[in-house]
Amino acid sequence: MTIDQMLDNARAQLRRLYVYDVPAALARGAILVDIRPAAQRVREGSLPGALVIERNVLEWRLDPTSSARLSLAADHDVEWIIFCSEGYTSSLAAASLQQLGLRRATDLIGGYQALKSAGLLTVGIGVPHFAREVDSLASL
Repeated sequence: MTIDQMLDNARAQLRRLYVYDVPAALARGAILVDIRPAAQRVREGSLPGALVIERNVLEWRLDPTSSARLSLAADHDVEWIIFCSEGYTSSLAAASLQQLGLRRATDLIGGYQALKSAGLLTVGIGVPHFAREVDSLASL
């Protein structure tokens, strides 16, 4: 198998989202997850409201049965929208999450670069989990 075949197989499992689908997904409770490495986020920019989980620990943080899970990983029905820089690594990551039973995991076509090109870098600011985090930080 080649990496292109692996990518095609991964994407065949997903209902991938376009950038214009993101606002509605967030409104229904989906969570954006940025899996880019720290150096890449520094170079390219961040996405306020996105949960940052680097690729090497993604499955442990989002699997609701893992002892290392995040509190947002409450069950297998959470809608996770994984994104990387351009939408390649995120496809493989989302397919891996689906193999763990996270049936609503998917990725963003074009990744961070597509959001940036579409002028949607503030799309995650008003999402509930982001607002909770801002409120908790403000109370410190």
